[in-house]
Formats: sequence, C-alpha cells, structure tokens
Amino acid sequence: MNFVTGATGLLGSHIVEQLVKRNRPVRALVRRNSDISWLKTQGVELAYGDVTDKASLEKAMQGVQCVYHAAARVGDWGPWEEFVAISIDGTRNVLDVVRDQKVPRLIHISSISVFGHPEGDGRVIDETAPIGVNVYKWSYYTRAKVEAEKMVMDYHRKYNISVAIVRPSWMYGPRDRASLPRMAKLIRTGKIKIVGPGDNKMNVTYAGNVAECCILAADNPKATGQVYSACSDGDITQKQFVDLLARELGFPPVTKSVPFKVAYNVAFILEILGHLFKTKKPPMITRYAIWLYGRRTFFTPEKARRDLGWKSTVGYDEGVKLSVAWLRQQEKQGGK
Repeated sequence: MNFVTGATGLLGSHIVEQLVKRNRPVRALVRRNSDISWLKTQGVELAYGDVTDKASLEKAMQGVQCVYHAAARVGDWGPWEEFVAISIDGTRNVLDVVRDQKVPRLIHISSISVFGHPEGDGRVIDETAPIGVNVYKWSYYTRAKVEAEKMVMDYHRKYNISVAIVRPSWMYGPRDRASLPRMAKLIRTGKIKIVGPGDNKMNVTYAGNVAECCILAADNPKATGQVYSACSDGDITQKQFVDLLARELGFPPVTKSVPFKVAYNVAFILEILGHLFKTKKPPMITRYAIWLYGRRTFFTPEKARRDLGWKSTVGYDEGVKLSVAWLRQQEKQGGK
C-alpha cells in the first residue's frame, strides 16, 4: 500500500495518478473539507485525517509500505505559525508514525527553495551545495522547508528510517490551482512582464515528471539517504516559457519587461506594507516570486538522471498544452 499526503495538491495528485497507472494500491490522506472529486475518479482508498493530527495518521498509515509525504503549507504569504503547524510539525508527525509503525520507505517532498536564494550569474547548483543560504526575511515557505528537510535527515540517522528526499522546482500541470491561473490572468489582461532580459534558464517542471522521479526514488534502494533535485525538464528561458504559455492561450509573445532590481525592490516594499497592515491577501508580487522568475542561477537535475534514470516524459510543449486544456475545462465548469 502506498500512502500519499497532500493528495489533493498539485504534486500529490500526480503521484497518485502515476501510482494508479502502475497498478499500485494507493491510500490518499484527505481532509474532511477537501475537494476529492478528482481522487474519486482514480478509484483510490481515501483516509480522512490531517498531518497536524497524529492520531489520524496512526490510523491511516496502518499496513503501509511506502509513504509519499507531499503535504505542506504552500505559498509565499501567510502567518509563520501555519507553516510551522503544517510543514514542520506535520512532517514530525509523519516521521514519528513512520518510525513507530516501521514503515519500510518514506519519500519526503522538499523543494529546491531549501537552497535559499544563492546568487551568481550563470551559477549551476547541485545537491552538494549548502541549504538555507541568504534566505529572505518573511520567506516562511523556504524556512519551513529547510527545517523539515533537516528533521527528515535527522530521523534517518537517529532511527534508521529508509528515506529519500526529492526537491522539485516550480511545478505546473493539470490541477495547478496556484501559479497557472495567476499567470493566465496576467497574460489575458496584458499585465504580465518579463523580469530582466528574460534569457535566464528557468527551473520549471511538469508535475507528472516529478511524480515519476518520486516513484523511481522509492523503488531504488541506492536512493536511501539521498537527496535529488527534480527541477528541470530541459533548457528553457523565462521568455520562452512565458511566450509558450501565451501562445497556447491565444495571445502574442510578451514584449513588456521590468529590470530585476526594480521588480525586487517594488516587491519588498509591497511585502513591508502587507506585513505592516497584516493583510491576509498576498501582495501582487513578492521577492520570492521575482527570484523564481528572474534569477540567473540554475539548479541541475543531473544527479536524479544519473542515479535514478529519471527523464522527463512530458516536454514543455506537451505540458503547457495539457495544462491550458485543463485550465479551460475548469473555467468552463466554473472552477470546480
């Protein structure tokens, strides 16, 4: 039995999908108020609970052979306490149950954001680089992911838990309810801009490809105690990716641009104002988002390709087509 936390999220749902394609039994952890309509189409077992509720995990994880821990507090805005409760304390709960019930395998979903915000024009970063470098103030998602990953490796060393860590980059694909609708809106309203010259290589990945990497890591004993950056489907620049999305939406290439430093400083001011007035809604832009688009550092997935034989089965052209088709279907159905 394969147990998936965060199964209603982007990557979690793609892990479920890939496991089902391989005819592997799946039990998905879902909250009572979650939208489980898509999961129901997959014919998987549903276990009601929450990573913040250890008792529910103890019940849901009985008889499990592999845990894919994809649940986390996602986003670049919100109170630190929520990131602690879900991403840090929730991960500790999962680890405790894995240890106590002697689950044979755990795949922990981290993020390349754990590297922090290292600088260097054209710098290529692999898994040997330190984590938590130059982390921005209020980068709660990054800070929580760093703490969670450290905890996972600590449990691996202390309790001999069989774990592998996968670090995705910015992901897109069907069931992306965060970045894809936001970008599509900016393109349709003509508000989208290229950050910097737009020639920087992006770390952007189709969620289904990352899910395949997670399963490869679960299946390979050599992956135990290892970390893999599943963070690129090939070389694509910021402008190429944005233009590809614009074309699929039926719009011309994006010509407006803004210097990186200008966008960064504006985002910082908006963050300050947001925290000053304690707004629940995130600012229009954040420094993390600007860094995500315009950074000139590149994170390489070569280790996953070399050790696991991982390759991206869905390229950017196909991935964007599938994503936009899903988005249009959602809009047609009223977002449900």
